[in-house]
Amino acid sequence: MSTSQGIRMKNPAHPGGFVKSEIVEALGLTVTEAARRLGVTRPALSALLNERAALSPEMALRIEKVFGVSMDTLMRMQTSYDIARARTREDEIELVPFEGQAA
Repeated sequence: MSTSQGIRMKNPAHPGGFVKSEIVEALGLTVTEAARRLGVTRPALSALLNERAALSPEMALRIEKVFGVSMDTLMRMQTSYDIARARTREDEIELVPFEGQAA
């Protein structure tokens, strides 16, 4: 099903932006302090917060353990973001649908 036939997702938020605004900034933390609490490097957290890196399951678990935001929710945000980004490039992938029978 192409995007013209299916439901198009409307620019889902990157989980890094959510973590930045709803956790780090909302709690008045610096990136350095948040990274220290999460047990990660400042550059690693900064890349996530500035949407230059994807949220890993391990980072999602760390955020859940320290700040109480569900890992599952954060990972769903990442998946929705990834799907929407892939959909924007779907016209670049030209393939012929298989017309045989499935087993």
